Amino acid sequence: MKNKKILIASVVIAVLAIAGFIFVNNGKPAPDAASARVKVAKGKIVDKALAVGTIEPENEISVKSKVSGVVKKIFVEVGSYVKAGDPLLEVKPDPTPVEVADARRLIEMQELELGMLGRNRVRQESLYEKKLISDKEHDDFEQKYRESELRLRMAKEKLTLLQSGRTRIGNTEIESVIKSPISGFMLSKTIEVGDPVTPLSSFQEGTVLMKMANMENLLFKGTVDEIDVGKLKEGMEVELKVGALPNDTVRGTLKMISLKAEKKENVTSFPIEILIPKSQKAKLRAGYSANASIIIQKKENILTIPERVVEFRGDSAFVRVPLGAEKSEEKYIKTGLSDAISIEVKSGLKEGDELLEKAVKQIQ
Repeated sequence: MKNKKILIASVVIAVLAIAGFIFVNNGKPAPDAASARVKVAKGKIVDKALAVGTIEPENEISVKSKVSGVVKKIFVEVGSYVKAGDPLLEVKPDPTPVEVADARRLIEMQELELGMLGRNRVRQESLYEKKLISDKEHDDFEQKYRESELRLRMAKEKLTLLQSGRTRIGNTEIESVIKSPISGFMLSKTIEVGDPVTPLSSFQEGTVLMKMANMENLLFKGTVDEIDVGKLKEGMEVELKVGALPNDTVRGTLKMISLKAEKKENVTSFPIEILIPKSQKAKLRAGYSANASIIIQKKENILTIPERVVEFRGDSAFVRVPLGAEKSEEKYIKTGLSDAISIEVKSGLKEGDELLEKAVKQIQ
């Protein structure tokens, strides 16, 4: 019985000793964490704002037709480079029988009218020479005759355009072969041979046949978070990373910051545009997705430390400096620019000083 009591007492003492050890050591830093050190070193810190978007041509042109019909022939393919004035496609007129019949009847009616006015014109000249009609009556008749001539000419031009797809009005030639308005690349086409074409007029927008751009002046169009937009201003330097070109860095300049925000899925952002100069080694294509790092502030050859070793209390910053192998002390420092990884040290430390990493509690 006595031995049993001694055994129980021994077990209790052992349990209490273990519990006391755990209590005393709980919350103390791991030996490795406490001894880990970093040095103050000179480096570079860049404060950036991130924007996400795509690369687009600065000026993209929609090619449309001035005549109706169907696509007869396409002369260029997507991706081709063309010069201003080069043929892009040909539109074959496809008038309905009613349209052709109306155009011919209109010509016949105008010819009849002009013939009748021509006969009256002879009598009008005779009366005018004999002073039997006034100057105004003579001028009014001449105007009526010239208007009839013009209507007949317009009716013939309309029939020619319906049948052949080309005609000349004054010094302007209207034809069914659509030519390139600019020198540039064919980005896309929305039609194929045989597709109907609605012409551009003052009453309708017309069918978009192709889209073109010269690709010399490109823009990054994207959005930046509202937290960063207040730090931005036009003219800032930008570094672009294009997803399709992981090994290339494209540089640009912030051109535009929208005055109005966009709100999507409860996230408020502002549209921006970044101008990309022509002199780039990377071959850029319209529609490439990219991330833009807008450089807000950059400092080089400054004292830096990892921001993780700094403890902020209010407006003050502190670090822990080792004093020998066992002891350390807290030291006040003045900080500056930060990129959330490294932070500038303005005063309180010098190059080569050692700092302790923050203590990490052991997980029991």
